[in-house]
Amino acid sequence: QVHVVESGGGSVKTGGSLRLTCAVSGRTFSGYAMGWFRQARGKEREFVASTSWSGGNTYYADSVKGRFAISRDNAKNTVYLQMNNLKPEDTAAYYCAAVRFNTDYAPTLFEEYDYWGQGTQVTVSS
Repeated sequence: QVHVVESGGGSVKTGGSLRLTCAVSGRTFSGYAMGWFRQARGKEREFVASTSWSGGNTYYADSVKGRFAISRDNAKNTVYLQMNNLKPEDTAAYYCAAVRFNTDYAPTLFEEYDYWGQGTQVTVSS
């Protein structure tokens, strides 16, 4: 069983920054692709960013390109989401997800992921 735990959410003003952390336990982390998704109140869960198991392939939603950066430290079983220049529309619960992949691919669809954390809230006020 793989356990996924997010942390680092909070409340910031427009233009501020936050770094989310996702800690994974239970399996060999380096074999897992990781993704971040978010869900605003009353909206569907949407893709934010993903990284392949090596970190060599990363993908971003258009809405966060140039502002967010995903990275991972396989030695620490951790993946990060650095969020800069935050906007009120970034307000959502952010979820970390994991899936084992044999290739160096970073899925972007939530149905491709097997393990999910409980989420961490990010609130951006104007």
